[in-house]
Order: sequence, then structure tokens, then C-alpha cells
Amino acid sequence: MVKGPVDLRRAILLLDADLHADQEAELLADGSQQSDLWGIDLYPDLPGDDWLEFDSMINLRPSFGNRSRGVDDPGTREAIAALVGRLVRR
Repeated sequence: MVKGPVDLRRAILLLDADLHADQEAELLADGSQQSDLWGIDLYPDLPGDDWLEFDSMINLRPSFGNRSRGVDDPGTREAIAALVGRLVRR
């Protein structure tokens, strides 16, 4: 498994974090906004859509309308999957 945060507005993906929050802090220091950041896990050996998981403590943000460690909004999940698809080769 490979962890990383995604910045949807800036179309940035950092990978290979020990914790999502480690690289989240790097992105915030570099100008990212908290509302644009989402934590994902990649499982390169899994087939199809199962290789991308939306599970991270940085996703738990009730003030932004996300009340779980996942990504509750289907449109946001689709945008993350599209960005990952553009940036990551399997």
C-alpha cells in the first residue's frame, strides 16, 4: 500500500507517506488549501477500481461537510480518481 494526499485544485499528488498528515503538512506549507486536500491509499497489485482507496484521517472534516475517513461526495471521489489516473501509471 502507498499513502498520499491529493490537492484537487492544484492537481498535485504526493506519494509514499508514512502518514497522510506528513505530506499534507508539506502541501499546506507550499500553498495548498485544506479544503482541496484528500488522503488516498493505492494498492498497485489490486485489479480495477479496488486499487484506489479513500481512507484517511485527513478526510475527516465535518466543517467541510465530510464526516468520515472516506470521501463522502461522489463528485469529489470521481475527481480524485481522474487525477490519480492522469498522474499514476500502473
